[in-house]
Amino acid sequence: MDSRSSCVVVTGFGPFRQHLVNSSWEAVKELSKLGLGSDMQVELRILQLPVDYREVKQRVARIWEDLRPHFVVHVGVDPAAKAIFLEQCSKNRGYRDADIRGFRPECGVCLPDGPEVIASEVSMKAVSRRAAVQGVEVAFSRDAGRYVCDYAYYLSLHHGNGCAALIHVPRLSPWLPASLLGKALQVIIQEMLEEIEKARVPNLVHRKLSLCSSSQGEPTGGLLL
Repeated sequence: MDSRSSCVVVTGFGPFRQHLVNSSWEAVKELSKLGLGSDMQVELRILQLPVDYREVKQRVARIWEDLRPHFVVHVGVDPAAKAIFLEQCSKNRGYRDADIRGFRPECGVCLPDGPEVIASEVSMKAVSRRAAVQGVEVAFSRDAGRYVCDYAYYLSLHHGNGCAALIHVPRLSPWLPASLLGKALQVIIQEMLEEIEKARVPNLVHRKLSLCSSSQGEPTGGLLL
């Protein structure tokens, strides 16, 4: 983790099926105007991903290899949703719906040797309880849908050792404009970053205690006084 940059990457998706304007990308563009807040000591980078399994696999790998981000947030659209959903985990199998090029992953699998489920380091339930956004409900989910956004999420969780998130936003509407979704993303991602930091402090303490206990009884190589 120490070798990672202070960069936070947020991605949205391009058009697919009848969704010529993808609310996920519109929301991410609004987030880029707002930023993550002056008190957040991170650099925000946004990227659009195509609804294309093979292209997503390459681009997600490059995000982690080239940018070495502190955290990655993928934003997708759930056309049937009335709320914003924070996805706790991603599954390796079941990707049977074709992408914009008609492609389906072989056997519906993301990574042939990968674990069945990978969970985010962030407690989405805790974040959903704290993220108050007027005009839109925020909830958490354990089923990310097995489409390209879920596929990207699994890859990021794999590359980033759990330092990733997937947020599903509803379609745009007169009562749910891109500006409101962008503000919601800002609030939610701020809470996620705080959640990560809180989770790391006990881990660092545990690691230090483990190091201390493992060194007991071992020669130090110096004089004992």
